[in-house]
Amino acid sequence: MNIVQMLKPLDCAHFIKGEWIGAGKNTQPVVSPYYGEAIGTVPIATKELVQQTVATAKAASNSWRTTPIKERVQVLDRFRLLVLANIDAIAQTVALESGKTVDEGKAGILKGIEVCEFAISLANMESGGSVEVSRGVKCEYRREALGVVCGIAPFNFPAMVPMWMYPIAIALGNAFILKPSEKVPLTSQLMAKYMKEAGLPAGVFSILNGDKETVMDLISHPDVAAVGFVGSTPVAKKVYQTATALGKRALCLGGAKNYLIVMPDADEGVTVDGVVKSFTGCAGQRCMAASLMITVGSAKSIVGKIKDHAAKMKLGTDMGAIIDASSRERLQKAIGRAKDEGATLLLDGREATPPDSYKKGSWLAPTIISQARPDMDCAQSELFGPVLTVLEVETLEQAMDLENKSPFGNATSVFTNNGAAAQYVANRASNGMIGVNIGVPVPREPFSFGGTKESKFGQGDITGQGSLDLWSNMKKITTKWQQQFDNNWMS
Repeated sequence: MNIVQMLKPLDCAHFIKGEWIGAGKNTQPVVSPYYGEAIGTVPIATKELVQQTVATAKAASNSWRTTPIKERVQVLDRFRLLVLANIDAIAQTVALESGKTVDEGKAGILKGIEVCEFAISLANMESGGSVEVSRGVKCEYRREALGVVCGIAPFNFPAMVPMWMYPIAIALGNAFILKPSEKVPLTSQLMAKYMKEAGLPAGVFSILNGDKETVMDLISHPDVAAVGFVGSTPVAKKVYQTATALGKRALCLGGAKNYLIVMPDADEGVTVDGVVKSFTGCAGQRCMAASLMITVGSAKSIVGKIKDHAAKMKLGTDMGAIIDASSRERLQKAIGRAKDEGATLLLDGREATPPDSYKKGSWLAPTIISQARPDMDCAQSELFGPVLTVLEVETLEQAMDLENKSPFGNATSVFTNNGAAAQYVANRASNGMIGVNIGVPVPREPFSFGGTKESKFGQGDITGQGSLDLWSNMKKITTKWQQQFDNNWMS
């Protein structure tokens, strides 16, 4: 069911030391992209509350880090079961506050559950190890928590993106502070509720609502050891530079300009379905959405079929809303600018017609910009909406040259039935996640999520094995109990 229901308005609170802390005087409304009406309020944390939250988390981390990992993940497993048991209600909340369809909200939750299951598996993967490196000499390693860590999440995935971070960080023994987007704070309230019901000790998981000043107060606090961030490239870069200048560990994921390359031999059904789902899914408001399609040679004939398929999308059912009116206006201006620069609007979604019950919301129908040039803004900037720009080239080499020049580095997909062409793209692509006949090449756990270039600042990835070094230290211990006379031990 994809009908987004209006829920009872919720006055959000901070979640600190296992309790809900009232809003105080500084609040702002939470507006649903579907209805254009307030569905709650969110408090903005003061600097003093940030300090209180970090202090509480630090105290909790001292005992949590010494809890055996098998006990830590048992709490996460109970949390996982609670989320699955309530997934329909959570998905409704995700959709209502972020503009997704209900099915998209559910899919995001399930991806978050997948990461949670990876975190639970760490009990059997990250127990340490030891080797007798010489007679009577043993080397051992142990993965240990950092203490207090934090995650700053964007509006577009209220459940999934935070779950990329806190299950792994908590499983490794840290206390985690989540700063959700002030545009979509409702889902995180539910997750904190289920964490508490699962038996997580007070203070190990906290929610601190706020704005950009709250983010800076949090990441600059001396007791916050590591920062995870997902958002736009300019903000990701700023957060990364601020955190690392203070000696903190940081991994910050930024924006994207993802490439779909269509070869002449591509399967028509797979390509049309994959392209349309990629650029219209989540109304294009995801860092893995296709926003630039390059047709090679005669493959340009498929563009009309993609247009026909996208034109059938029903707003409010097949595709959700834009997060707010200002974002819709920005997208409308970008579409108009592309036309002014000489491109053709093959499909113009600016006159969107949603169902009557959603008419006050922020809507933009699928839009296709064809006959574009590589130097146009629509071909270079991350528009972050259901807008597909189409470029035409004659050779695969030309397509890959364009991909390599992009400052962004999230995803590249190729649609082809030729294994050699697919391998050529995989080998030459500069982006971090590659797809073959897949419009949204998000890896499944334990394969990790992360891009390159201006799409990622920091080492490792935000999920999978690559995330473990973000949230923990590796301690090495070398032991010798008696004198040895071998010559193969340097010490």
